Amino acid sequence: MGIYQHDELFAGKPIVEYTTEIGIAEPTESSYRLSVDYNSEHSIIDLLSQFLADPQVSQITNLIIGQWDAEDGSSEPVVNFLVDASQKLPNLTALFLGDITGEEYEISWIQQSDLSPLWNAYPQLEYLRVRGNENLSFGELELGRLKTLIVETGGLSVERVREVCASHLPSLEHLELWLGTDNYGGDTTPVDLAPILNGSLFPYLRYLGLRDSEIADRMAIAVADATILVRIKTLDLSLGNLGDIGAAALLASPLINHLEKLDLHHHYISEALVKDLEKLSIEVDVSDVQVADDDDEEYRYVAVSE
Repeated sequence: MGIYQHDELFAGKPIVEYTTEIGIAEPTESSYRLSVDYNSEHSIIDLLSQFLADPQVSQITNLIIGQWDAEDGSSEPVVNFLVDASQKLPNLTALFLGDITGEEYEISWIQQSDLSPLWNAYPQLEYLRVRGNENLSFGELELGRLKTLIVETGGLSVERVREVCASHLPSLEHLELWLGTDNYGGDTTPVDLAPILNGSLFPYLRYLGLRDSEIADRMAIAVADATILVRIKTLDLSLGNLGDIGAAALLASPLINHLEKLDLHHHYISEALVKDLEKLSIEVDVSDVQVADDDDEEYRYVAVSE
C-alpha cells in the first residue's frame, strides 16, 4: 500500500539501503536503512555488526531498521544490540524501528518488544518512529529532546496510550498515533486520550495525529471541543472511517479556526459536508473519498488494519 513509505524521512535526507556490498558514504547527509530479506542467510544482527564496524559510523544521525529475521521473531535482539552499541552511535538523533512494508509483512504481524532500554542508551533522540503494536512496550518513556513520536499500528492498545500519557517528553512537537481497529488490539477510546486532548501534556505540541481510527466519528467529536486545538497547528484525523457525524462536529467547533491545517483524507464524508469543510478559512485535506456499502459505521473501513 502507498501508506507504507519510508521516503522523505528525517528532514528529507536521502536514504541509503545498507547491504554487505556497500559501506558508509557521506554519513552526515544520509539516513541508513538496514533490512534483511525473509529468507536471507544473514541475520539483522549480522548486518548491524558489519554496519557498526565501519569507522565512520559514529557520525550517523539517522537510522532505519527494516525487516528483521524469523517469522515469529521480535525486535528484542535489535533493541538489545543497539543498547550495547550506543557508544558507537553517539550522534544518533533519529530512529525508525520497524520500517516493514505490507509487501514484506502485515503491520499486525510485526513483533515488537520492550523498547525502554533504548531511552537511557540514546537520551539524545529527537525523532522516534515505531511500526507494530504486538508485544510493544514503551515502559517509562523519558526523552528530554524528543520532538517527534510516531506509533503506527493496525490497532493501538490502551496500555501503550497510557504509557505515552505518562511519559516525560517536554520538547515534543509532533505526536502521531495510528489507532486502528479492535480486531487487531485497538481498544483506545477518546476518554483514554483526555490527558492529551485537554492540553495538560506536551506544551510545545504543534501536530496531533489520531489516524487510522475505526471510531473516527467519536474521535472527531471529542477533539472538536478539546483545549489542545488552541495550541496545535495541524490536526490529522486521516486514514480512518470518518463520516458525516464527525465532520459535522468539526464544522460546528469554533476552535477549529485556530488550526492551520485539518487533514481528513481517506474518509466517508458526504459531498455536501465536504464542500462545507472546504469553505473553512484553514487548509483542509478531504481527498481520497471512500464509498461504503452501507451507511452503518461497520461497513466503513480504515486504511490500515491487518
